[in-house]
Amino acid sequence: MKTLCISAAALAAATTVNAQTIVQMDSDWYSAGQEYIQAELARMANTAQAKNVILMIADGNGVGTNYATRLFMGQQEGGLGEDYVLPYEQPGFYSALVKTYNINAQTPDSAPTAGSMNTGVKQRFNLINLGEDAIHDDCSTVEGNELTLFSELMTEMGKSVGIVSTARITHATPAAVYAKTANRNWEDEIPEGCTAQADIATQLIDAMEAGTVDFAMGGGGRYFLPEGMELGGLGGHRPDDTNLIERAEGLGAAFVTDQAGFDGLDLASDAPVLGLYENSHMLYEADRENEPSLAEMTAAAIEYLSKNENGYYLEVEAGRIDHGNHAGNAYRTLTDGVAWAEAVALADEMTDDADTLIVVTADHEHAIAFNGYCGRGSPITGLCYDVAQTGIEHSGEALTAADGKPYTVIGYLNGAGSLLTEQSDGSFAAPEGRAELTNEEAMDPDFLQQAMLPMSSETHSGEDVAVYAKGPWAHLFDGTIEQNIIFHVMMHAATAE
Repeated sequence: MKTLCISAAALAAATTVNAQTIVQMDSDWYSAGQEYIQAELARMANTAQAKNVILMIADGNGVGTNYATRLFMGQQEGGLGEDYVLPYEQPGFYSALVKTYNINAQTPDSAPTAGSMNTGVKQRFNLINLGEDAIHDDCSTVEGNELTLFSELMTEMGKSVGIVSTARITHATPAAVYAKTANRNWEDEIPEGCTAQADIATQLIDAMEAGTVDFAMGGGGRYFLPEGMELGGLGGHRPDDTNLIERAEGLGAAFVTDQAGFDGLDLASDAPVLGLYENSHMLYEADRENEPSLAEMTAAAIEYLSKNENGYYLEVEAGRIDHGNHAGNAYRTLTDGVAWAEAVALADEMTDDADTLIVVTADHEHAIAFNGYCGRGSPITGLCYDVAQTGIEHSGEALTAADGKPYTVIGYLNGAGSLLTEQSDGSFAAPEGRAELTNEEAMDPDFLQQAMLPMSSETHSGEDVAVYAKGPWAHLFDGTIEQNIIFHVMMHAATAE
């Protein structure tokens, strides 16, 4: 009886509120809130089986970096930026926060984070797809610790597998699709006497021969050719005199190294595809020439893989977002972030929510920070401007720190842009304090954001990242999850009955 009385009282209160006039009902913000509620009420979970699974990983694109990309893209399109909505932030995507730590590391490395998404278990720092008893740099601990990969499971189901990355295709995140190694850096060479595993580049061609990888595009061509050999603009680095390109072509693979070769690919063919566009990583989007964009490679992969009536698994990595952060260069970080967003939008456009699960996430965040009480529209790669007392946009007056000098919106806690420089006696100091800085200087594409601790390369951080998903079983992403849960959602979606 008590429960019934409470329910009746609550109903009466709700009726009273609905009958009142809410002063702010004419506000666009209020209307948008009501539209959101109605859309969520009408939303239906998709519990069909996923024919296709696309895992899209923006390396280093944690919540902070993603925030910066949102503002940058919005400002590039003429807006203030803060209210911009990235393609994967659109209605229709479910989302959750993701904890990224490794088994033995508070601040994660890309290899085990990507590995966790491809195996369903967390892994050790600097290892790829080995169990927790394996030891970094110890080849003797590989045997018996190899984990089963999502790509292998999808191949058993008759699905095709593809990998696209703007980093080296043998780098940590793309390698997690096909490789098992005690050291993520064994890309073309393993220690003498190590017989338990092959180098990562060899493992890719092994996977192609086994039918576990059908389409692979990225950088890292030097690891597939013997040292001293040149081919298609690539220069070999392998110390074992093995020509993996020749081996791939012997399997019938179409091999391309530039934009013209990419444009000439016969995507209707069943032959495997191998695209390697640089000796190391592909160029930043801001510097790109004579090689396809991330969106172009993603579209080609989807077109190629879609021929399989059983479906496919595709992992796409925007690897150079991470590298821009490591360099302390926000401009290149964010231009690659825009290229990433365009790739996600195209993948969404080319696929059907009814049968394709798209998972958009990051492997980790960086030591990126956002300074001051900036007004709306402060340029995300420029100076922090004061909040205006009237109107919406900032006042146009740059805020200053206690030293009387302006500061940028974005900073880093460590990195190459540190205010501390090495002195003749080996110590570090900033004897002249911070340099004077104009907005034009800060927005130069080559400007390094100011940092605190001096380091040659800025570090990752242990903060959460976000995951956004749409398609079959995307609603299983909810709350705050462990990173390895991503595998389990993909697996459930692909095998649901």
